[in-house]
Amino acid sequence: MISPRRRWEDRCMTDAVPAASTAPSPSPSDSALMALPKAELHLHIEGTLEPDLAFELAGRNGVSLPYSSVEELAAQYDFADLQSFLDLYYATMDVLRTRDDFAELTRRYLARAAEQGVRHVELFFDPQAHVARGLRIGDVIEGIGAALDEAERDLGITSGLILCFLRDESVDSAEQILSAGLSHTDRIVGVGLDSAEVGYPPSLFEGVYRRAREAGLHVVAHAGEEGPAEYVHEALDLLGVERIDHGIRSIEDPALVARLAADRIALTVCPLSNLRLRAVPNLADHPLHRLDEAGVAVTINSDDPAYFGGYVGDNFIAVRDALGLTADQAARYARNSIEASFASDDRKAELLQELEAWRG
Repeated sequence: MISPRRRWEDRCMTDAVPAASTAPSPSPSDSALMALPKAELHLHIEGTLEPDLAFELAGRNGVSLPYSSVEELAAQYDFADLQSFLDLYYATMDVLRTRDDFAELTRRYLARAAEQGVRHVELFFDPQAHVARGLRIGDVIEGIGAALDEAERDLGITSGLILCFLRDESVDSAEQILSAGLSHTDRIVGVGLDSAEVGYPPSLFEGVYRRAREAGLHVVAHAGEEGPAEYVHEALDLLGVERIDHGIRSIEDPALVARLAADRIALTVCPLSNLRLRAVPNLADHPLHRLDEAGVAVTINSDDPAYFGGYVGDNFIAVRDALGLTADQAARYARNSIEASFASDDRKAELLQELEAWRG
């Protein structure tokens, strides 16, 4: 029986990354994985708020943090589950008050991303959380956008901005923030769905997603992280998503895995996040490679790297150390990220050429 992986590779363009041979390629070094040209497709910009920057912005904006030092704040980054992380995530982002704050936050992330091989990034942001604090959505978008423009000019990193709905807020709130976001489609390329998953199925947001699609926006959604594989089905069937963010619980449903493989629906997987939030007991048990072997277009990302102990290159290294990672696998995951991105066809072609050069 021909595997989904083989069927797909037979259809790929002639410069496709070769499938692994019977003699596996050696594991890439740390420096090689950092240099690997890649797209990052699952990155929450608020989740790049490092403790030192949090204290810097708190001082600038007169915000009192309930921690006496950078070290005390960093010590809080030990989470029992997704909700315990979200509690700290929303509390700490209170230091973000101005357009310049969002520009500086984004600028610092992009500098780190450039060092770890990111050539294209599609950033999530959570405008409901900022508007609720009295900020203007335009200031948030303009601040992030200014840093994105700088990165394209100075670092050669292209980008897109994805507006995320908080699934534990009301559908009416999502409708309102979408209306506000539609005034900024020069920046916003798509919408997503994040925050607490269990108890907030994708089906709640079917109408909001219909509006977003009709407006010409790309659509993605978090599903199958802590929530069941059924949430992945709902995201595909009811929201019409083009990618699934996380999606690791898809492994529990063989028919769903086959569907993801056949339809080339990419999963934006975040290994260190899954470990730190205890979605997997340890990285050695992570389903990343099993999904890949079943033909699913898996990508590796960092999610909220300031909180989870590593940026995207660090995630590649962690996978190599815990699961094993050949050069062929690393290149395939990078290729998947480029092909699943919302970059232009010309930009994708450029990045695929860079990937071929990395392979030598």
